[in-house]
Amino acid sequence: MRRELHIGLMSGTSLDGVDAVLARFPPTGGIELLAHSHAALDAGLRSELLALNTAGENELHRAALASNALARDYANAVAGLLAQAKVEPGAVRALGAHGQTVRHRPREFDATGYTLQLLNAALLAELCGIDVVCDLRSRDVAAGGQGAPLVPAFHRAMFGRPDKSVAVLNLGGIANLTFLAADGTTTGFDCGPANALMDHWCERHLGRSFDSAGDWAASGTVDAKLLDTMQADPYFALAPPKSSGRDRFNPQWLERALASAPAREARDVQATLAELTARVCATDVLRHAGTAGELLVCGGGAFNEHLLRRLSALLPGIAVVRTDARGLPATQVEAAAFAWLACAHCERRTANIPAVTGAAGARVLGALYPA
Repeated sequence: MRRELHIGLMSGTSLDGVDAVLARFPPTGGIELLAHSHAALDAGLRSELLALNTAGENELHRAALASNALARDYANAVAGLLAQAKVEPGAVRALGAHGQTVRHRPREFDATGYTLQLLNAALLAELCGIDVVCDLRSRDVAAGGQGAPLVPAFHRAMFGRPDKSVAVLNLGGIANLTFLAADGTTTGFDCGPANALMDHWCERHLGRSFDSAGDWAASGTVDAKLLDTMQADPYFALAPPKSSGRDRFNPQWLERALASAPAREARDVQATLAELTARVCATDVLRHAGTAGELLVCGGGAFNEHLLRRLSALLPGIAVVRTDARGLPATQVEAAAFAWLACAHCERRTANIPAVTGAAGARVLGALYPA
């Protein structure tokens, strides 16, 4: 009997935990979500993964051990997901695992560059008894692409419409935008920082992992000088294809921006970080997806009500709604995308979009670790 179930695992740039979905992709298109779970990452592992985003002592050894620990966290997420759905591992064709990005430097240094997602996929396959598809970005980078974003092909499959152009904004640690034109054209790129810097600032000053509903940011006042300093980063002026991550937009980047202006209240910095995300994303929507009738928002930032209000104010005439309104919960889109990518790999279907990543052509993505 043909196994039709796939699992997607995602621990994104925001490092807020592991999302897991169990899904079926019918031949007629669309997706059937059968189960979803979210589990927080071990606090020690989260700290180590954050530290590994920058050069440090004995980092190869530390990265190897972090890869093992992440595989165990992923395996626990899979076990919980299967128990919830009452499904045996043998019924799952494959799981797509993103791993944890600690460096993303495509096209740099030697013209090819690299992207590095930590995960001991062999250990994950051993622990789960399921085929693992991973390292999904490297094939695109080898073909001259950015290796990101990879989700636009999935967005096209799930949200594309022949009668209406639609934009999709994922607000994870980094914000990325997909434009699904009614004529079938798909474009996309990373806009800049989203939750990564806001979460960092919130944890530093309030001891909380995120700013619930954006209430703290809403209580502050945007600092115009600081906002101008941050918006002057050359990345924002680059034309797509482009991608970014914590390599660029990290606490050190924020500290350099803060050093350019006098001391200010912490909540005003939070307000300014939220405004930076809103303005950068809104500018990109107007510049690259201005004919979209709606902006579908997903990722953890989709629940930042203050940020959504600012996006709506900056994008009059474009409906800003969560992907839930189109049948796919905002917190499950990324994990579902990696289940879809695993399915594509198993069927030897190409899954990157050269117009998005800049790759030389369409490629089958990922490496397979059999159970």
